[in-house]
Amino acid sequence: MSLLHLLRRALAVLAFASVLLPAAAQTAAAPAAPAPAAAPASAPVPSTLDARIQEVKGDVIRLNRDLLVLEEELLFPANTQVALFVSMDVGKLFQLESVQIKLDDKLVTNYLYTPQEVLALHRGGVQRVYLGNLRAGAHELVAFFTGQGPHERDYKRGATVKFDKGTEPKYIELRIKDSTGKLQPEFDIKVWQ
Repeated sequence: MSLLHLLRRALAVLAFASVLLPAAAQTAAAPAAPAPAAAPASAPVPSTLDARIQEVKGDVIRLNRDLLVLEEELLFPANTQVALFVSMDVGKLFQLESVQIKLDDKLVTNYLYTPQEVLALHRGGVQRVYLGNLRAGAHELVAFFTGQGPHERDYKRGATVKFDKGTEPKYIELRIKDSTGKLQPEFDIKVWQ
């Protein structure tokens, strides 16, 4: 991680230097001229300098994007990657407050929701709550959902799933659904193939 940070800083310094050095060389190479004649000649330089700065900024932004993609690929290679998502349907029977997730009896995330985030989930949003590495083999996922259930009672329920992680990335969805037949919320875990 620190190597990527150093690489980013070096790219930023190089980009800054590539802008300043040609401008400084151009200024140093200009012959000494009387003050009135120098003013019209220096007028185009700022616009080319501004254009160069904008061009270098664009290059730095593209390099930064590429570095972020590279960083994610290095930190979370596809053969060990596991991503966990939370989704809700209508949500009239359950008001989500927090989610706690354990993978193989190890707490990996604990997320507290704001009212805006819950509203986004009600409108069909899906939130990635965890992205990490997991070795191939059998694993167990336990998710605890806390919130207010029917009749505004405090509600804490869990859901568990056992799954096998192969060499492909694994995507797991934690779903909260209303069961109108039981008048209770249901908590389901779906392992996507």
